[in-house]
Amino acid sequence: MKTIGAADTITKAYIRENAVFADAFNYLIYGGRQVVNPEELKEVDTTEIIIPFNTYDENKDEKKNAAVQKYRDVLKSTVIMQDSQAAYILLGIENQTDIHYAMPVRNGIYDFLQYGKQVSDIAARHRKQKDKVRSHAEFLSGFYKTDRIVPVVTLVVYFGSDEWDGPVKLTDMMEKLSSTLMKYVQDYKIHLIQPYGISDKDLQKFQSSLREVLGCIKYSKDKEKLWNFMKDNPRMNMDIMAARVIEVMTNMSIEISDGEETIDMCKAIEDMIEERACIEREEGKLEGKLEILTNLVKDGILNMQEAAKRMNMTTEEFRTKMK
Repeated sequence: MKTIGAADTITKAYIRENAVFADAFNYLIYGGRQVVNPEELKEVDTTEIIIPFNTYDENKDEKKNAAVQKYRDVLKSTVIMQDSQAAYILLGIENQTDIHYAMPVRNGIYDFLQYGKQVSDIAARHRKQKDKVRSHAEFLSGFYKTDRIVPVVTLVVYFGSDEWDGPVKLTDMMEKLSSTLMKYVQDYKIHLIQPYGISDKDLQKFQSSLREVLGCIKYSKDKEKLWNFMKDNPRMNMDIMAARVIEVMTNMSIEISDGEETIDMCKAIEDMIEERACIEREEGKLEGKLEILTNLVKDGILNMQEAAKRMNMTTEEFRTKMK
């Protein structure tokens, strides 16, 4: 049984790897084309501390500050070439081992705190450099008319095997109003990657071990499909970090020796299937034995205490099983 803390720690460490991080965004944005370069990714401090817009109090001739602090899972900066021009962008991933029913609000807070932080940083730079203020409006905000902020794209990677049944946009969290009112309500959508429902064709668009991780989680409840997915996969060896994610998210027992850097997942899954088959056979034998002893008790041939003893149960446990 996975613990939330262990699962979060393992999946966060895994998604932080540049090859996996880039692979997720190449799938989301470019359909698997290798545009986001892992080598160009640079880790950014995930602590979002912001003093929103340096609000100016004209009566007191001073700025009022209200600090807010939040922590993302992973945030990286990169440069992407588009139309022969370099575009600077921030990419963030929130890894989820369980469904979060307020995800649009959570992600929206992260994104807008980051935008607010950029505005504050730009204003602070203007003050430090003593840049000339060209209007009262620029003085109030500290953000000049020609200033620009860096776009942020936040992605949710859900590692659970169940379908994400949480909201995927802000308005999903609201009571339905008339279309006249709703068209004035600003919406916010989340970008989501989840194992459930992803096709084998789409799995092939992933170039890192994220392909096998998502596939194993997707088929974790069907051992035959899981086996077919892995044996048809040309990449049978997997890095240890990916194997750990599969282990913690599927409750699969994977034996990893000290010093190993990769593991043969086909062998691991084959061992798991055989182990489960043995358990099912033993459970079948026990059910058969229980049925025989139950009938003997009902026929008055054996008393309840003796039958319970032969099943290594208490009399009360055996009585419950009989029912």
